[in-house]
Amino acid sequence: MANLTINGKTFDLDVEPDTPLLWAIRENAGLTGTKYGCGIAQCGACTVHMDGVAVRSCGISVSEASGKTITTIEGLASNGVLHKVQQAWIDNDVPQCGYCQSGMIMAVAALLKDNPKPTDQDIDDAVTNICRCGTFQQVREAIHAVTNA
Repeated sequence: MANLTINGKTFDLDVEPDTPLLWAIRENAGLTGTKYGCGIAQCGACTVHMDGVAVRSCGISVSEASGKTITTIEGLASNGVLHKVQQAWIDNDVPQCGYCQSGMIMAVAALLKDNPKPTDQDIDDAVTNICRCGTFQQVREAIHAVTNA
């Protein structure tokens, strides 16, 4: 049994300790906003926050996540109000297919928490998520819209 705190709720999950956090989130906790992309922690589709830090959940085991605070895309909004990054995504028409976007949003939210006025180089260095649609320019525009608001 694993005891995980996800989006402020406690989940007792019947999984092995070496189960990837991604699968525990999606298959056991039923939170499907976090996506599977590559399975080797390279693409970023599975990005969540663990104790406020953006991590790729396919590369983190349940045992590593135990005792930590996990936030998924479902937990980013607060009291029915979208997070400023989620709203910027809508306002700037960032998603095309949208598959990578929950992970991208989570990576950007973590970046802006630590660096409220990132340069383009800061963005390139911190947001290494892969978007096959190539919306990187819209991502950058949305980030700057948030920082200039």
